[in-house]
Amino acid sequence: MKHENRSQLYLSIVMIGIFAVIFVYILTKAIVTVKKERIGTKDGIYVNRVTTNKEINDMAKMLSKGCKSDLCKVQNILDYVTNIPYKINHFKAHSPQKTIQNNFGDCDDKSNLLISMLHSIPIESYFVLVPEHIFVIARIDDKRLEKIPGLWIDNKKYYILESTAKNSPVGFPLGYPLSQIDTIIDP
Repeated sequence: MKHENRSQLYLSIVMIGIFAVIFVYILTKAIVTVKKERIGTKDGIYVNRVTTNKEINDMAKMLSKGCKSDLCKVQNILDYVTNIPYKINHFKAHSPQKTIQNNFGDCDDKSNLLISMLHSIPIESYFVLVPEHIFVIARIDDKRLEKIPGLWIDNKKYYILESTAKNSPVGFPLGYPLSQIDTIIDP
């Protein structure tokens, strides 16, 4: 009888240990997800709504169809996003799909859509937060961009993509001093 009780005790301890590890894993994953979705800035909290799904992937592929360079792909996607009318969203950030459905968005809505499409083709890109604004930077290797100013991070050149300026080019002039960059976010 004692041997059976001891086996049950060990089994119980092992089960509690397994559940504890699973709980810590789930809690850690939830905290990381929340930190990645809600980023505190001087202006408040930015809500990351980047998503890739079939609709976004298909749209990005359609827009970049026929392109032989990453520059062409990025510019076609940027043209699509910049031609969605700009309208301030006073509530929460819309998902990329909602921005397409609404056919309007503000800087965070349109930047979320832009970076979602870029990630689906895949182009390395990040959010840049400045006072009361957000834009995207993308890593593009193309000799035609050599004379275009960009942001250098870890010895790599990234080009500014302004989602709110209609028909803006890759390498849009930075309208903020570098000292005003609050955060660069890897979505």
